[in-house]
This record gives sequence, C-alpha cells and structure tokens, in this order.
Amino acid sequence: MTGSDKKIHASGAPFRPLLPVRSLADIRKLEETPLEEALTVRSTYEIFRNAGAAFGGKTALTFLRTGNPADEPIRWSYAELLARIHQTANMLHALGVGPQDAVAVLLPGCLEYHLALWGGEAAGIVQPLNPLLTDEKLVALMTAGRAKVLIAYGSDSESGMWSKAMRLRGQVPTLTTVLRVAPHDEAPGAAGALPGGVADFDALRAAQPSDRLVSGRDIAPTDIAAYFHTGGTTGAPKLARHSHGAQVFTAWASVQVAGMNEQGISINGYPLFHVAGVLPASLASLSAGMEVIIPTTSLLRNKEVLANYWKLVEKYRPTSLSAVPTVLAALANVPLAGADISSIGYCRTGAAVLSPELAARFERLFGLHVHESLGMTEMAGISTITPPGVDGPAGCVGFPLPYMQMRIVALDENGNASDRELPPGEQGMVLFKSPNLFSGFVDPADNAKAFTADSWLATGDLGWIDGDGRLNLSGRSKDLIIRSGHNIDPKVIEDALGAHPAVQLCAAVGAPDAYAGELPVVFATLVPGASATEDELLAFTAARVDEAPAKPRSVIVIEHMPMTNVGKIYKPELRAMAASRVVAATVARVCSELGVAPAARPHVRSEGENLVQVRIDAEAAGALAAPLQAQIRTALEALPFKTQVLAE
Repeated sequence: MTGSDKKIHASGAPFRPLLPVRSLADIRKLEETPLEEALTVRSTYEIFRNAGAAFGGKTALTFLRTGNPADEPIRWSYAELLARIHQTANMLHALGVGPQDAVAVLLPGCLEYHLALWGGEAAGIVQPLNPLLTDEKLVALMTAGRAKVLIAYGSDSESGMWSKAMRLRGQVPTLTTVLRVAPHDEAPGAAGALPGGVADFDALRAAQPSDRLVSGRDIAPTDIAAYFHTGGTTGAPKLARHSHGAQVFTAWASVQVAGMNEQGISINGYPLFHVAGVLPASLASLSAGMEVIIPTTSLLRNKEVLANYWKLVEKYRPTSLSAVPTVLAALANVPLAGADISSIGYCRTGAAVLSPELAARFERLFGLHVHESLGMTEMAGISTITPPGVDGPAGCVGFPLPYMQMRIVALDENGNASDRELPPGEQGMVLFKSPNLFSGFVDPADNAKAFTADSWLATGDLGWIDGDGRLNLSGRSKDLIIRSGHNIDPKVIEDALGAHPAVQLCAAVGAPDAYAGELPVVFATLVPGASATEDELLAFTAARVDEAPAKPRSVIVIEHMPMTNVGKIYKPELRAMAASRVVAATVARVCSELGVAPAARPHVRSEGENLVQVRIDAEAAGALAAPLQAQIRTALEALPFKTQVLAE
C-alpha cells in the first residue's frame, strides 16, 4: 500500500481489493503492510458511513417481494441505508440502549434486519435470534445477554414470530421494549393499537435524525458489537461475543481475498441470524459497494424462489452465487430452461463439506466451479477462502486470511486437540489464531473447550494443508464414527455413495453396537424421479470404500433429509434414527425368542436425540409382559446409547 493509498483509506474510503489473490504468496504480500496501517476502520458503523459517502445513490439492498421475476422489488440506496441506520441507532439510544445493552432481533429476511443489525451495533450490542428455537431457549439467550429491546416481525407468517415475541416479553427480566416491524405489504394502520411496552419500529425510527449518531459515541475496535449464539438446535446454546474489530476484519479480509468491488451483485439467501448471512455475505459485500439481494422473507426456503432461481439470475444479473451444499443440490434439480446466467463469475459454498459428485454435477450442468470457504461463529464468520480463479478439488476450502495463523494438530485419545503439530498432508484438527477471533463466550465456563492451553481456537474441524498452502476439510471430529477404536471419517462413505446418480443427499453416522461401539450406516435421499434399492446402494458404496471397517452396514433411503434451518444436514437426528432401528431390531429378536404375537409387540420410538424408548402394552403382552421387559432391558444394556423400557 502506498502512502497516498494509506491517506485515502484513513480518510474514509470503502474497502477495495489491493491485489488479485491467487496464491499463498499473494496473501503473504498483503501481510507486508502492518495490519494497523492496512486496516484503519474501527467499527461496523464506520463501514456504513464510508460506504454511504462513497456510493450515495447506488443500490445497496434489493428486497424481492416474491419469487416471481416479473414482480418489482424494493430498493434502498447506500445513502438511504446509512440514513436509516442513523435513525435506528438514535431510536435505540432514546430507548435507553447503551454500549453494554443488547438488542435482540427476531426477524425473517427483510430490509429492516439490516437496520436492526447495524443500527443495533452502533447503539449497543445486537443479538440475532434463531426463530425456530423454543421459547425456553430464546428466553435463556435473551436473559444471558441482558436484552433491553426486542425487534420482532409483526406477523406469524414466518415461524410464528409475532406470537413468540409476545410470549417472550413477559419472561425476560431486562426487556423494556418490543419494537414491531410491519410486513412490507401491510396496509397502514392494519395492526391496530399495540399493547403497553410495544411500539411501531418505523414510526419511532422516522422521528429520529438521519444524519448522525445523536449519542456521539466513539466506537472502539474492542467494543462488543454482537452476541451470536452457537448450537441451540441440540443442547444449550452459547453466546459468542464479537468485537467491532473482529467483524471489520472479516469484511476487509473477505474483500481482499475474494476480490469484492462495487461492480458486484449477490443474492444473499443465508438467514440473517447466522454469521454467514450477516458477515461475509452482507457486511463484506456492503463494505465494498456491492448490491445485496434479499430473496423474499423466506429466503431460499421459498419454493418459488428456488423454482425461479435461474430466471431471477437472468433478471438481476448477480456476479456471484453463494449457498450451502444442500441448496446447491436443490438448485441442481432446477433446469436452466434457457436462462442466461453468464453474469455469475464466482460460485461459492460453505457451512458443510462439498461432495465431489455435487461439485462435478454443478459444473457439468451450469459451467460453474464451486469454490469452498470455511467460516464459523467463533471466527466472526470466515476463516479461509478459495478466491475466484483458484479451482480446488471438493473439500478444499482455500487460503487462510491475511494476518491469520493456522495449525493442524493430532487428535488425542478422546478426539480432542493434542499439542502435536502435524506436517502438510497429514490430517488432524484445525486450529486458528486471527484478528477476527471472537472475544470469548458470555459465560466464561463455555470458553474452556473452545481454546487450547496456549490460546488457539480448537475448531473441531478435521483437515490437512496441501502443497499450495490451502486447507482441505474432511469433516468434524464429533462426527467421526468410532468402530472398535478405529476412527472412520464419514466423508469417505458419503463420497462413495454420493457418486451414485440416483442419490441426491447422503450422510453417514454411527449406529450403536454392543461389540464395536458404533457401526457405520448411511442415510440417503434420491434425486426426484430416480429409483434405487437400498441393497443396490449398499453394494455400490461398499465397492468404493477401501477400508473394511468403514464399509457401511446398511443404506437407509428416507424421503427428507433432516436439516438445520441454515441448510446443514442435521446428524444428531440421523444418529437417533439409527439408534431406533438398532433398538427395534433388538426388540424384534427378543419378541421372536419369547413367541410374542405381532399385535402385542412393543412400540419403539425416539425421545429427542439421546434416548430411545420401548413401550410394552402390558395388557396385550399378558403373562409375557414381565419376562419381555426383563429380557429387552438385558439385551439393550450392552448398547452404548440411552434406552428406557416401560411396561404400561
């Protein structure tokens, strides 16, 4: 960076790529300038102030009302976005929100989400919430974050959000105000009178100044910008603290490595309570002057959006496509039908490892090479990026960000990170230190497992570094299938089955076994219109898995793959399904040995993800009820899975 460049950057220029990144050497060249000189922006608010000044009337956000390409969208310019961010921050300040106070957000995909995010960070600490969590977990998160204000969608059309907000408001001790965001198509006055402690978001916002922060707040890079929750789909969610500096670095580094600039247009279908949608997909794009398209309130869960995706590409001319692998698999079933998608120059995925077959299929159908990245909540949304122009094999997630340190270490006997560093080419757990490392969890007790003794982030991701310095992932340490002490990487099985032309998605998990601890099984969904038997798929997979212990015991075809609402395959539910099948087979064997009539056989079902329950109808089983209960209990005791046998 030259002296004149430094001066321009310091005076409030937006982020711009300094050089095309095509190799690790290019990353190292960026690092020649000390970070404090390369990056002078101190807060996310400053990003929007700089972008507003630089891009003014250029479109920042485009909201699609429907998935119909013929419908006219709603657009906000950079100047309008900055003005509304000022108003939102000033409204929150007037409601008593200060730098230590949290603003919880319960919204679908909408323009106002960006006001809640960036206005919330300018006034205090924003706390995006997953609307599909239970009331109990949402209350726990808001209570832990000491949320003072809740910004909520004023309709139940999306995940019952408004009813949920009304239930939450009496259960969080620190909550003083609920702000209602009206749906974009709601007629004025249709909401009627609001209850006490509830106010209209737009009405209060519009009364505030739009040209400055009334608070006069000087935001430091170390100030906490956001609380993002990790997990929560199973177990207790944890609140990760992001500093302004970490989020700013994510935006700046993403611009450098991915080459983002003001000519770019993207469709952001990631949920905005998730780091991927908020930081690399939104903040980074907007810091560089890109146009970000929000594809309806339901985002890529909207079937009309998916069905018309390529037509929407033809109309809005996005320069990049970004989606999780499960969405890419769904898009692979949508025919181009003559749509012109030549505007897309960069296709990217993350959140889960890409299968080689899906990568090949996407390239074959659409001429798009899928570039992979690695991101996580604890790294403010991004850790490694495969840049445009660098084509890696499936599983290659690219180069580390500038100024980041990365190590691969061996696993210990419990599957955790050891202190033994591995050379390039050897697989182990990925560790990071970086300027965008999170500031720890709100509850200090949660930090113990997140870091090694020497303060490296233990990601839980398994991978290796190739000869070009790129990180390659194989999966998660917690997803390893451990068969008689033998660690089986589920990706080996998934890649084998995923190569079958009839398979849409597949996921391998460990089924409990009394002798081996776990045995590999694999669940699969089929391409619409395709057919294949489970025996055929099992033989196909076994022939392509070299290691005998890794050959799956069964392939189970299911209609729908369980998903998290950010589009990842949800393996805890699959493990529970596998355990239920093992328990059911054990119960059937005991019933046959005792001569129990089919009509009197017990009912087996999963109770959550960690318990399989066997219910015996004592009346139907008659005199066999007691010995049946005793023998089933004895047979199930050997399984490494929690079971419960009840006679009723």
